[in-house]
Amino acid sequence: MERPVAIITGAASGIGRHFTLSNREKFCWVATDIQEVGLLEAFGPETRQFLPLKLDVSKPQEWKAAIKATLDKYGRIDYLFNIAGVSLPRFIADADEGYIDKHLDINTKGVLYGTTYVAQVMARQGKGHIINIASLAGIAPVPGMSYYTASKFAVRGFSLAAALELREHNIYVTTICPDLVRTPMFDHQLTLPQESALSFSGSTRVLTVEDVARAIHKAIRKKPLELTLPPARGALAKIGGSVSGLAWLLYRNLYRKGLKNAEKMKYL
Repeated sequence: MERPVAIITGAASGIGRHFTLSNREKFCWVATDIQEVGLLEAFGPETRQFLPLKLDVSKPQEWKAAIKATLDKYGRIDYLFNIAGVSLPRFIADADEGYIDKHLDINTKGVLYGTTYVAQVMARQGKGHIINIASLAGIAPVPGMSYYTASKFAVRGFSLAAALELREHNIYVTTICPDLVRTPMFDHQLTLPQESALSFSGSTRVLTVEDVARAIHKAIRKKPLELTLPPARGALAKIGGSVSGLAWLLYRNLYRKGLKNAEKMKYL
């Protein structure tokens, strides 16, 4: 049991799948996802140092069961990587309650439940590190993705507050806010360029899962409160997010740029 024990959500695809597979020998893994078939396809059955678990992050009882299974197998939890998330672009005038529920249940409640229950275990242990994936959309508003924006603002605000609260228990909380990442979520947004235009308004060089993995490793080493990817885009997001009138002035130009970039990205 020399390896640290880690729970990761969203492990069946995207960032979660890549990070788990590329670090399979560095942790004792509890890899979770609502897509049980995807978990088994990616990682195979349970082994001594690997436990795949079906987990709907929006359900507190499933979180409690996953934590119990982790403690029964390994006896402790050293890391929690909250990576599971959804992005369903939609203009508010065209939306229904499903868009609200999906974003808040998975993106927000999933992180809040996981952080809360795992932090309680870590507090009894006397140490731990929780890494929550938010988004630059949690720093600056993204019209057309207002529900995603709301969910990620909540994740970022909660995580920063939790970091200050839990530090006295020797628990670190790091928030990682990436720009657009090339995952199935990115592919879905490309099918909705009008709604997703602001998310495409940066560079046409889209972040990769490898970029986010490097940021997670940096977070593990340095334990910062927050990391933004790329840093320059994160700085601009903080400026735009802090001055609401500036966001309005920039919106139309960024929207047009995003539409053009989305068209280019289809062929990259």
